[in-house]
Amino acid sequence: MYDLLGGLSVIEASSFVASPTAGLYCAQMGAEVIRVDQIGGGPDFRRWPVTANDDSLYWENLNRAKKSVALDLARPEGRELLQALIRVTGQVITNFPVKGFMAHDVLAQERADLITVRVMGWADGTPALDYTVNNSVGYPLLTGTGPEPVNHVLPAWDLLSGAYAAFALLAALRRRAETGNGGEIRIPLSDVAIGTVANLGSLAEVMYEGHDRPRLGNTVYGLFGRDFVTADGVRTMIVVVTPRQWANLIAALGLEEAVAAAEARLGVSFATDDGLRFDHRDALFPLFEQAVGARAHADLAAAFDAGGVVHSAYRSMSEAVRDPALVADNPIFGVAENPSGIVYPAAGAFATVPQLDRQPPRPAPRNGQHTEQVLAERLSLSSGEIARLIDSRIIGIAQ
Repeated sequence: MYDLLGGLSVIEASSFVASPTAGLYCAQMGAEVIRVDQIGGGPDFRRWPVTANDDSLYWENLNRAKKSVALDLARPEGRELLQALIRVTGQVITNFPVKGFMAHDVLAQERADLITVRVMGWADGTPALDYTVNNSVGYPLLTGTGPEPVNHVLPAWDLLSGAYAAFALLAALRRRAETGNGGEIRIPLSDVAIGTVANLGSLAEVMYEGHDRPRLGNTVYGLFGRDFVTADGVRTMIVVVTPRQWANLIAALGLEEAVAAAEARLGVSFATDDGLRFDHRDALFPLFEQAVGARAHADLAAAFDAGGVVHSAYRSMSEAVRDPALVADNPIFGVAENPSGIVYPAAGAFATVPQLDRQPPRPAPRNGQHTEQVLAERLSLSSGEIARLIDSRIIGIAQ
């Protein structure tokens, strides 16, 4: 954690991945993020992976460093408390529907400069998930070798949308500081997805070519890059992006003569042209398969490292978490008490900020842990009123 956003308070009314990610990133940079959920937890409160006690490891990691307020959002008084918290705070991150009690025009009736950052599925307000948005923009039909589509496991559009929402909130706060204007910023997953397709040149590519690029499996499009298997059975990815890396790769594998012979036969030079290496991959790959397959992985890794060649062996997530460079010795990780009671490395802010000390990661709250504190401080509710709300089950507190 850092204190770069100290003094900023944000209400977060959300669930699942994208919207909570936006709140998490703000909290990791020092903002006070108050997550408001249904009493007993929202729809993502028990999302897998879970412990034997049904505590969600997913939830407690996406909600680190936040405060928790629990309200009965099915009842008018609970919804009015959420609206009051949003208005007095001045900014909210949410993935609630665009219509209803969380509509921006409803919330802004008593707070004209309110900033609402709303993460959505489709731009017209209809629901969508990362998995369905990904299908809609074509990536599963580019992944793998076919003929069936291949969904990737990483919820990329959720994570990108969450990061973009945090960025958009800060941009809106700057605008309000300069102009006094608030407003609603909408961030549909579908727009983040198709916009990213455009930013990577893929939209222009299919319109220019008139067809999709071929499915390449683990081959990197437009570069020399693919997976190879070493003599001791280690599958490793090798990717070349500079002329120096290419020269050092063929030197490390002793392929100078074989590559020169291929160049002479084909009438090309691979020294500086990524596209030529890709176009003639069928001529090059067998040479590299044989050379890599004749060497042990440790021997090759040392040679590649010495030459600045980009490579990495495939490994399981279980193997990755045991890598000291990734986890045990990585300063982004620390230990925090977790609601689940499970002890494991907890991630803090990913950025390294000069001249600021990195604070250890903080735990996620228990559902309703800060309800009394927040309602007393933000809405000036008396202890008697809070007790009445607890007794009537309008608000919840951590047990």
